[in-house]
Amino acid sequence: MNAFLLSVHVLAAILAIGPVAVAASMFPSAARLASDDPKKAATVQILHRTTRVYAVLGALVPVFGLATGARIGVLGNAWLIVSLVLTVAAAGILVGVVLPGQKRIVDALGSDRPAPVRLAMPTGIFNLLWAAVVVLMIYRPGSTTGVGL
Repeated sequence: MNAFLLSVHVLAAILAIGPVAVAASMFPSAARLASDDPKKAATVQILHRTTRVYAVLGALVPVFGLATGARIGVLGNAWLIVSLVLTVAAAGILVGVVLPGQKRIVDALGSDRPAPVRLAMPTGIFNLLWAAVVVLMIYRPGSTTGVGL
C-alpha cells in the first residue's frame, strides 16, 4: 500500500504540478504578445485555463503526500513539515497572485486598456518553491528510511 500511495503522489505531482508550472511560466510572454496582436488572445486564454484546471488537480498532490507520510510514519519529520509549509506558500502564490493576475489579463484582452503583465516574478517564485519541495522529497534530510543521499 505504501508503494501505491507514493506512486500516486509522485504521478499526481508530475501530471498536475508540471502543467501548472509550464503554463504559468508561458503566460506572461504570451500575454505580452497578445497585447500587441489580438489574434494571439486564444493562447493566453488556453494557458490561463490550463493553469486553473491543473491547479485544482494539484490539490491531490498534498492529499496523497499526507496519506503516504502517515502510512510510513514520517508526518513529524522536519523535512516533511518544511515541505508542507513550502507547498502552502506555493499554493498561496498561485491562488492569491498568479491566477487572479491571469484572469485580469484575460478579461482585459481586446479592451482599450490592457492590464499590465506582472506575473513573471510570482510565477518564478511559485516554481522555485515547488523545486525546493521536490528536493526535500528526494533528499529528505534527517530521514530514518535510509533513502536520502
